[in-house]
Amino acid sequence: MALVKVDVEDFVAVVTMDNPPVNAIAMDMLVELTHTFDALGDRDDVRVIVLTGAGKHFCAGADLKNRPDLEEPGLRARRNRMVRESSYSIMDNTLPVIAAVNGSALGAGLGLAASCDILVASERAVFGLPEVDVGLMGGGKHAARIFPHSLVRRMMVSGYRVTAKEACDRGVIEAALPHDELMPWAMDLARLIASKSPLATRMAKDSMRAISEMPMRDGYIYEQGNTAKLSTSHDAAEAVAAFVEKRAPNFKGC
Repeated sequence: MALVKVDVEDFVAVVTMDNPPVNAIAMDMLVELTHTFDALGDRDDVRVIVLTGAGKHFCAGADLKNRPDLEEPGLRARRNRMVRESSYSIMDNTLPVIAAVNGSALGAGLGLAASCDILVASERAVFGLPEVDVGLMGGGKHAARIFPHSLVRRMMVSGYRVTAKEACDRGVIEAALPHDELMPWAMDLARLIASKSPLATRMAKDSMRAISEMPMRDGYIYEQGNTAKLSTSHDAAEAVAAFVEKRAPNFKGC
């Protein structure tokens, strides 16, 4: 049975983690997630991705009940690499990814949410790094992408969980919504993004990914390079023509 479900409509792909009861991350799920995002990034009928979870949880982290025997030579390194690649398949994806956090996003689940470009959550959602409660640690680098310095450390050493409201108040997520409004909000945003030039949104995603670790000067030069590439595209000319002619643009992604 597939642990990751995909539905595509109107250039929007909804990716749903479905591993009851808490969408814990098993090795099979890591593989499915990575393959799913890699494949979606190459599809012409997809312009934006929404990642969410089935049931009451977004993803409650690693599957501790069904962990493989990590004493087997090579298995620990292989599993760690698979965890990293699942995040990279989102961060490095050519398409914008929206996290619709419907419930608990803990440990590796927080890592998946933090790997997305835009985050929105149900009021039921919580974010945490509970590894310290079972004598482990992890997820600090991913959490530091979205949470401030002191809070990340508090989460790591105490197991503190951030509510959706607190995350919204801190500017970490776009909104903390009544549960029933979460997916409609995420889908409205996804359709809006899908209505833009797919070439421009891919270039924007590429720029934000590339410049995040660059100095100001180098980052600005990189962005200007992408802008120059876009300026000669069909989509750029079509956008101008549509504006002048007062009609909706017909973007082709080239």
